Amino acid sequence: MKLRIYLLIASGVSTSIILLTLFICYRYMLLNWKDVVLLTTVTLGAASVSMLIHYFMTRPLEKAIHAITEETTHISEGHFEGQVPKIGPAEFQKLAEQFNRMTGNLNESFQKLRTAEASRKELVANVSHDLRTPMASIQAFVEALQDDVIQDKETFARYLQTIRLETGRLDGLIQELFKLSQLDAGGTEFVPERYHVDHLLLDGLQSLAFQLEEKKLQVDVDLPDRLPPVAIMPQEMKRVLSNILDNAIRHSPVGGTIEIKVEQISAQYVQLDIQDHGQGIDKEDSNKIFDRFYRADPSRTRASGGAGLGLAIAKSIVHLHGGTIGVDSHTGDKGNGSRFWFTLPIY
Repeated sequence: MKLRIYLLIASGVSTSIILLTLFICYRYMLLNWKDVVLLTTVTLGAASVSMLIHYFMTRPLEKAIHAITEETTHISEGHFEGQVPKIGPAEFQKLAEQFNRMTGNLNESFQKLRTAEASRKELVANVSHDLRTPMASIQAFVEALQDDVIQDKETFARYLQTIRLETGRLDGLIQELFKLSQLDAGGTEFVPERYHVDHLLLDGLQSLAFQLEEKKLQVDVDLPDRLPPVAIMPQEMKRVLSNILDNAIRHSPVGGTIEIKVEQISAQYVQLDIQDHGQGIDKEDSNKIFDRFYRADPSRTRASGGAGLGLAIAKSIVHLHGGTIGVDSHTGDKGNGSRFWFTLPIY
């Protein structure tokens, strides 16, 4: 039975009881028949008008319930984009508002699930591709050595060196995947310590001294004389700095300059800017460059450009510290390159 019919029946029963009571009262009020007929007619007319008003006033209730019922049907079919109109009494409008908020949260959750599933499939495909190339190389060289194809010691040593490099790349990829999965799963506990930014920069630049020297790059550092210490996990932030510096070195022209600027941007954060003078990044790529396995240049291989996990790991580590990370780049301005930046919490 529909709610509206139920309410009308309830109203009819209550009205009938009232009418019956009035008729009994009219009968025992010692009125003449003409007065009894008049009062009965007026009473029946008032009851009819009351039922008619009740009929129309319950219509918004029926429409509100019908709208919610219809939307729940859509949800059961997997559609979460609809909205329930806010009609009827205040309670029904509040119910509609809560219902719309619920469907919005459900839609957001399912979108995240779909995105996660797409990312998982892409991750599997990319890992398979990045593992297949060095594995095929290792297999080919091992088979050549096993079949005694290589006779001279120099070629033999070169083959062994190649196998060592390829296994090193495999180990690096596995380590990066493990670190990223650990960060995503919340397996890295945030235990910060007091640290100075100049020590962080010194360690990062020293670890990449060979790459800088190989491309004859100059590094200009703009560091204030007085800078508060930061609250970081040093090893994790060194990984962030190394990943960004490695990216800057790779895209800088030979003999170019990398500019590093450090400044206190608020009472809570210090910001590091790393500017290269390469070709820059397209706007479309800059929005995705922190995604795992994303390469702005599709032609890049692991040997020439990494697995595409470095910046994704850097983003996760910075977020773990409560900071933000980003990139500003303009491909139209030749030589301006890209400016990567990230913030660190002050101790």
